Amino acid sequence: MRTPFRSRRTVLTSGSAALVLTLAISPTAAAETSRPARQSGSLVLVGGGLKDDNAQVYGEIIERAGGARARIGVITASSVPASQDPYADDPDKCSNSECNGAYHAGVFKRHGAADAQWIPVDLDHIANADSDAVVRQVNSMTGFFFGGGDQSRYLTTLLNGAAHTDSDVLAAIRAKLAAGAVVSGSSAGAQIAAGADMVTGGESYEGLRDGSSPGYFEDATRLGYEPEGGFGFLRSGLVDTHTGAYGREGRVMRLAADTGHDRVYALEENTALLVEHPGGPRERVGVLGPRGVAVFDLRRARVHEGPKAAGGGTEGKHGSWSVSGVRFDYLTDGDRYDPRLRLTFPASVKRPLAPRSTTPVPANTDVFHSMANPAGVPYSFLTTARALAATRAQRTAEATTYEDGPRFTVTFAKVPGFTAWSGDGATPQTLTGLSIRVVGR
Repeated sequence: MRTPFRSRRTVLTSGSAALVLTLAISPTAAAETSRPARQSGSLVLVGGGLKDDNAQVYGEIIERAGGARARIGVITASSVPASQDPYADDPDKCSNSECNGAYHAGVFKRHGAADAQWIPVDLDHIANADSDAVVRQVNSMTGFFFGGGDQSRYLTTLLNGAAHTDSDVLAAIRAKLAAGAVVSGSSAGAQIAAGADMVTGGESYEGLRDGSSPGYFEDATRLGYEPEGGFGFLRSGLVDTHTGAYGREGRVMRLAADTGHDRVYALEENTALLVEHPGGPRERVGVLGPRGVAVFDLRRARVHEGPKAAGGGTEGKHGSWSVSGVRFDYLTDGDRYDPRLRLTFPASVKRPLAPRSTTPVPANTDVFHSMANPAGVPYSFLTTARALAATRAQRTAEATTYEDGPRFTVTFAKVPGFTAWSGDGATPQTLTGLSIRVVGR
């Protein structure tokens, strides 16, 4: 549930000209739209990398779509169209919207759907987004799956230009969701479910250093976002995908802070965020799959923007940025989350974990999986968080970015209320209430 708009408060610290901001929901994020605010259906959003043999997630989508009677409409407009695929005529090499649609349809059928069909809307068939025949096809479906690719193509094909209004096909899908259907997606297909300020690209280090900007950018490291958002199926928080694999924890905190959002759902690969009754007072969230979903809560976060560096170069042009007071919950299979109460409820098989190890948390000098690191990524944000949860030798741990211009230090702290949960009595699986601070120096 979206937090009501609050005015910003600014404070200048004495002698440093560092700006302190108490986060607030931005007017853009809080604005009401003409789209239905409450839905009785559900979302199954996967953080990318959905494996063909993930019977748990595919089974959940199919079950929510009617089980043995499920009819899944597959939308792959985020892929390049056949006209741009040099291998369009080769079924073994093709990677375009039509052949990807057929592929996903086949996977759903193998997992037990009664039927699965490609919805023929893409850059080669934009007019189909307002076709009566395609709308009838949509209305015959009981569930939908949005494939991965580039989410900007979904905006181009299924929304009406700068007005950002629904095409007839998207309006029909939205109505089906409101009536109880399931809408699912992976990677870009999950990202497009987001509301205002949908992320469009970027890396954690460059995002922390330079901040975010509206738009799409050729520079893949630049943190960008679409102010009008995606389809707005999920509005209780920003959405990001491939989080652990690509080290995106830093970029989600910066984007949320820059755009005035106080919550982010950061989805891991091959794992689903389940959302029931999205947009209403009964909205509930769960996690299904082998990895997890992080919830970053910035309700009590404070942002510090230091003085800008001289010289006008890219490095430091936004000053030395930091954020403190971010709450980090990490949910794994079977866990539930209440967006209204902002509480995580671990699965019934998990119990609070009393740390037994006295081993210090290992050093982590590449907390956000830098692409610039020639040695690869041996250690990550989540690994540090779990290592801290597993030891009784420390209450805090620090990890740093690989880059040093400036170098960002991430401090993880076990504050009152922090709990690690385990299903085996030894391994920290679910984390609740870990405090995060990011400081650039």
